Amino acid sequence: MSIKDRLAAKAASIGTTPRGTKISDTAPSRPKTAPGQLMASLPLLAEKERELQDAMKRIEELETLGAAFSEEVEISTLFEVPGRRRILSDQEYGELKANLEANPLVHPIVYRPLGDGRNEIISGNNRVAIYRDDLKRTKIRGVPFQGTDAEVELGAAFSNLLAPSLPDFEKYRQFQRIQQNLGLTQADIIRASGLAQSHVARILSFDNLPAAAKELIASKPHRLGGTAAAKFAALAQQGHEREVTEAIRTLVDSDEMTQERALVLATPTRPKAPQPVATTITIGKRKFCDVSVRSGVVGLRFSGKDSEANAAEWSAKITQFIRAELEAQSSQSSNLDFE
Repeated sequence: MSIKDRLAAKAASIGTTPRGTKISDTAPSRPKTAPGQLMASLPLLAEKERELQDAMKRIEELETLGAAFSEEVEISTLFEVPGRRRILSDQEYGELKANLEANPLVHPIVYRPLGDGRNEIISGNNRVAIYRDDLKRTKIRGVPFQGTDAEVELGAAFSNLLAPSLPDFEKYRQFQRIQQNLGLTQADIIRASGLAQSHVARILSFDNLPAAAKELIASKPHRLGGTAAAKFAALAQQGHEREVTEAIRTLVDSDEMTQERALVLATPTRPKAPQPVATTITIGKRKFCDVSVRSGVVGLRFSGKDSEANAAEWSAKITQFIRAELEAQSSQSSNLDFE
């Protein structure tokens, strides 16, 4: 079972009534399950720690029961919270559709009854969409979840966030939802998710991309990873927003385009240094040699059958000339010292 499904199953079981358990008089230990660690590490939700620890004890008892508490839900009563659904690639969507069409639903969706006939989808938006739009089914198995708005938001976000195949941009979207809806800081997210600070910082580098570029990535989030996004963000911050946006557009539109090639497209080319112009010295109409200067080097290229001999001769003359000039300058400087 994937991490996402384990979290969904755990979250779905909160609020159910399992068999009676013996209550310990000692203070509860820090929960070992992911949702328990999450709630314990978030300062803004500290008052929920004891409540969630108790729920985790019940969850651990219910883990082995699988989908025993699931029930058929009318799909027409389910509604999706914008931004909560994970964006799948065409291949991922096709594989999920084929699996759901050929097999019974192994992992029920998780939903929250709102009391007015509507049910808010917490986990399983893609499964609901495929059942409704592609398979034309009217019911789907689901597990009801009772909790606060904060618990629902965290459960939905982290059930996606901890999925091993989740693209970095989707992780960024979940981070944004947590920050905006719950007012958490980057440090809170790092503690809650268990991810390394460098990894979280890399994912949040999507925030520094141009808005138009982020809209493009949102349609195909698997096309751009966090490492390349950080490099694109650095280019955008250097004033190359248009180039970055166009390069990302090409990356999203073409499956043959790689992230490395897209980065090359967005990177401004350095202006080439002007090529030195050689001066030609002639004897009458015959070229004697070319003189060029480049990168602190004076070059002579002699022509004709005597080029080797001329090169040796003029090398000696030039050496003698330079030495004479330096000696003259040195002598002139010495005379000035005595004046």
